[in-house]
Amino acid sequence: MSNRHLAMVAILVPDYDAGIDFFVGQLGFDLLEDTDLGDGKRWVRVAPEGAQTQFLLARAIGDQRDSIGRQGGGRVWLFLETDDFDRDHRAMLAAGITFEEAPRSAPYGKVAVFNDPFGNRWDLIEFSRDPD
Repeated sequence: MSNRHLAMVAILVPDYDAGIDFFVGQLGFDLLEDTDLGDGKRWVRVAPEGAQTQFLLARAIGDQRDSIGRQGGGRVWLFLETDDFDRDHRAMLAAGITFEEAPRSAPYGKVAVFNDPFGNRWDLIEFSRDPD
């Protein structure tokens, strides 16, 4: 059996610093790397504390700008799992995160849809735990 995992997901942002401001400043992710690659390009990696999968902030250029916030085709496509929904929901509201809805219970857990400033739709979710 091989040891594989999803290492990174690239997410388009209009500007590296705007991406860092949101993911690190508002969402509370860790800034793992910010390396200057020259010619205005940077290698910027962020992730929630302890996460295995990271985001690579990709500054959109040219026609890519039209895809900022549209990588999920208008659907929720990013799922931020928490072990304490109420704690993180309160903290996110205090940090200025915009939620589309009030928290709700679903068969799979407690969830609410929020938006990043770039137009992406996310779920903040605390999955139901199997009692067994």
